[in-house]
Amino acid sequence: QVQLVESGGGLVQAGGSLRLSCAASGSGFSINIGGWYRQAPGKQRELVAAITSGNHTNYADSVKGRFTISRDNAKNTVYLQMNSLKPEDTAVYYCNAQGIYSSSGRLFGSWGQGTQVTVSS
Repeated sequence: QVQLVESGGGLVQAGGSLRLSCAASGSGFSINIGGWYRQAPGKQRELVAAITSGNHTNYADSVKGRFTISRDNAKNTVYLQMNSLKPEDTAVYYCNAQGIYSSSGRLFGSWGQGTQVTVSS
């Protein structure tokens, strides 16, 4: 089972920046799609940004122009650079990875444990 470990969350003032990292442990697999989701209290989990193996990206309208998703395939890590943060960005951010095991061809999907991002006004 591929395990994802997130880091980089914290408390920041409005207008500030944070960089989230999501590292996938293990070997013998490749990540096809890496994504970041978030869930605010009382709300459903929503997609923030996603990136494919070909580096095609997709963003929620609410973060376009402020957030940037990227990946380092050598490190099996996906990043989310968040700039111009707003109080409404406050949420638990979850990393998601969908990929394939090289030897068996079996597909997998994994979630990280979540990291809190709090933006104060």
